[in-house]
This record gives sequence, C-alpha cells and structure tokens, in this order.
Amino acid sequence: MTITAVFFASYADAFGRDRMEMEVPSGSTVGDLLQQLRTLDRERSLPPSPLIAVNARYARHDQLLRAGDEVAVIPPVAGG
Repeated sequence: MTITAVFFASYADAFGRDRMEMEVPSGSTVGDLLQQLRTLDRERSLPPSPLIAVNARYARHDQLLRAGDEVAVIPPVAGG
C-alpha cells in the first residue's frame, strides 16, 4: 500500500525533500515505516523515537497504517 511520508526542518534537509511516496506492506505500523526509512540511507539519523503524526494527529509507533495515510516525521523543537 502507498503512504506519504512528510519531513520537516532537519529531516527534510537530511532526506533532500519534504515528502516522499512510499510502499509499505499491508499491516505495517508507524514503527515499521520508521525502520524502512532508516534502511534507505544509514547516514540519515532519525532518533529512536521521533515524534510522528498520522493524518495530522499525533500517533504512537504501534499504530497501524492504512493506504493513503500521510505520516509526518517531526524533528525535536526547542525554544523559550
């Protein structure tokens, strides 16, 4: 099934784009997608548990994905 991975800030810089269509097996979770992203290029450093939103709602790494989902990988933000 096809999902869209969306990257922000340093993750967009690391992946050289702000979004990418990805094929994942049916029954995949957010964690499975993250593992697939890590195998694309080992130089890209996603933290062990980045903040994720699926279809604009924060999601746990065990959440199941559905065809057409938009998965945002959100870098840590600091500020004051």
